[in-house]
Amino acid sequence: MGLLDRFRKIKDDDPERTRRNHLLANGRLTDGIIIDTQIEGGREMVRFEYVVQGVQFECFEFLTHEQILRPQDYAPGASVGVRYDPRSHSNSIVV
Repeated sequence: MGLLDRFRKIKDDDPERTRRNHLLANGRLTDGIIIDTQIEGGREMVRFEYVVQGVQFECFEFLTHEQILRPQDYAPGASVGVRYDPRSHSNSIVV
């Protein structure tokens, strides 16, 4: 990354990718568990849960291409890392 790139505001047209990158860079890490998987619109989606400050959260997320290549890591019952936004605990991704 050059010096000018630091000052340039690069617009990302994919809000989901932007959200994911933000959580990977700034999210807090906790433990979660995969509850279920399903195919939605031709893409694999996982349902997972995790606990933050005594509150249980249940979320859904589409797996990335890299995650799909490791199906055993995202099978129901598997323990996973979860990155969540400390300002909005329900905003989360599996890692």
